[in-house]
Amino acid sequence: MSSRFELPPMSRRSLLTGMAATSALVLLHPFAARAGANQAHLRLMETTDIHVNVFPYDYYADKPNDTMGLARTATIIDGIRAEASNSLLIDNGDLLQGNPMGDYMAYQHGMKDGDVHPVIKAMNTLDYTVGTLGNHEFNYGLDFMFKVVKGANFPFVCANLTKGQVASDPKKDDLFFKPYVIVEKMIKDGSGSESPVKIGFIGFVPPQIMLWDIKNLEGKAQTRDIVEAAKAWVPAMKEEGADIVVALSHSGIDGSALSEKMENASLHLAAVDGIDAIFTGHQHLVFPGPKTWDGIQNADPVKGTLHGKPAVMAGFWGSHLGLIDLLLEKDGKSWKIVDFTSEARPIYHRDDSKKVIANVADQKGIIEAAKAEHEATLAYVRTPVGKTSAPLYSYFALVADDPSVQIVSQAQTWYIKQMLADTEFKDLPVLSAAAPFKAGGRGGADYYTDVPAGDIAIKNVADIYLYPNTVQAVVITGEQVHNWLEMSAGMFNQIAAGSKDAELLNADFPSYNFDVIDGVTYEIDLSQPRKYDNDGKAINPASNRIQSLQFAGRPIDPKQKFVVVTNNYRAGGGGKFPDIAADRVVFQAPDTNRDVIVRYIHDQGTINPSADGNWIFKPLAGTTATFQSGPKARQFIAEVKGANIEDAGDGADGFAKFRLVL
Repeated sequence: MSSRFELPPMSRRSLLTGMAATSALVLLHPFAARAGANQAHLRLMETTDIHVNVFPYDYYADKPNDTMGLARTATIIDGIRAEASNSLLIDNGDLLQGNPMGDYMAYQHGMKDGDVHPVIKAMNTLDYTVGTLGNHEFNYGLDFMFKVVKGANFPFVCANLTKGQVASDPKKDDLFFKPYVIVEKMIKDGSGSESPVKIGFIGFVPPQIMLWDIKNLEGKAQTRDIVEAAKAWVPAMKEEGADIVVALSHSGIDGSALSEKMENASLHLAAVDGIDAIFTGHQHLVFPGPKTWDGIQNADPVKGTLHGKPAVMAGFWGSHLGLIDLLLEKDGKSWKIVDFTSEARPIYHRDDSKKVIANVADQKGIIEAAKAEHEATLAYVRTPVGKTSAPLYSYFALVADDPSVQIVSQAQTWYIKQMLADTEFKDLPVLSAAAPFKAGGRGGADYYTDVPAGDIAIKNVADIYLYPNTVQAVVITGEQVHNWLEMSAGMFNQIAAGSKDAELLNADFPSYNFDVIDGVTYEIDLSQPRKYDNDGKAINPASNRIQSLQFAGRPIDPKQKFVVVTNNYRAGGGGKFPDIAADRVVFQAPDTNRDVIVRYIHDQGTINPSADGNWIFKPLAGTTATFQSGPKARQFIAEVKGANIEDAGDGADGFAKFRLVL
């Protein structure tokens, strides 16, 4: 089978015109052009990880953003449909949470029976065939999710979400949704004749929702392993007559060995006999694509295949449309795939100066569908709640104690001391764990918290704390505090003493797992290897990156007990931190971390979020390391506490480069 095809080069003007105007000249896909009398071209299109980004608008920054928005993806959909004789559109999950419009709909507007959520309103204009669930569909509870999906004019499928305990046989599970649907579509072959093809769509959600949203799901739902569910249901789809089976996998691509209830199981899912094509998501990455996937066995990031089968991951927030093109051939009464291509087509590109250039304009139907909720969200996020005496920014959150993380810890500590005041834990010392959420990386060079001194509005609080997590607290020992920080220190590469401009940050370690613990002081020794891998397994048990760990000015007592306030994700085992799990939880708040921050700011009137420098890197004579941040970080270099940072010029993809002198 061939992999990719090349279209003739097009100017930006012709690209915009061709995609935005239905009357423009459109190039048919090569499969459509060459299909014989018993052959047909079928185009499958994917949106994934929209996260309520209907408009090309960043509510946190309160300004338009050309890198996002289903309204832009919709314009691509219109153009791409015109390139194909036969096409179907699917969504791969994570629709309902991720920006203030999602919070507004859940917390302010509410969802009454009969209401249609704005993201569903928008999708209902685009003729989706089917969708599946992402993990963030559960953030606001099952009742909210069911009210939302009820408004869709297309079905949702999920084969591994059960009502209560899983059964001994997957096909006996009491599922919330149908595990699959089989769509019979009339397709036109190369001679112009039409005949039916049966396409089966089966959906999967990460089993980890039972950790991440335990407060919403405990006692109400359970999850089954993705691959296990597929092996049970795919044969049933074939028996029911599906010519082609397509997996909608809200699960990423992980090259490690298959393990039970694997989070990113799409590679292994593709190996299941009977699955013909696979749509992936969850990781907010692009597949096929360069570098990220190099070295993963059975994954071809150039051809766009997993175990030789066509696969795609279409970025996030509407940044790309995933495309799998199939050349089908009639084999008796059924159809089979004889060729394919896959690609992820973007809604924007960067010019030579790294400036973002939109490839397409808004699709007016989408804008009109969600206009009222967009305006209501703008009013919601612009409501002031207090003042800050100093700017809040996250440009250096991964290399020094940071004001955007500091304010979260201050608010969490203030809150938990009140909540535990009349409990058996009232006399235990309180520590606070918080991580930077907006720290560049895959989000891009503008993906940072940046709140100037002065009024703070709700949009700023949402910018500081990205997710609607709830506050939880655990009781652990001083030794476990040390191990918690050792896990966090996986953020950094090992740096040999005397190295010059070594790469500081571990690109495979998510910033939301880089917890800073306030209430203790410590140094991080970069000359030592990381103690734990990303799964919390001790790979260098003797390593101790965390040095001089002190509480109240003295070395921490390994046996002393502490209350550590955090969020439900971390306390429930999210991130796989050693010794941190649901059985350590002593307090589960009804309040979100964001709400607590808003209350704290309101209570204080004016906050002082200046970082206190409670953690630093251990000095390494003659050693420097480099990292990237947003260009605006340059104006804050002088304010950084506990780190010697220099401007090192321009980085890649619009970032600025900085040097850390150790």
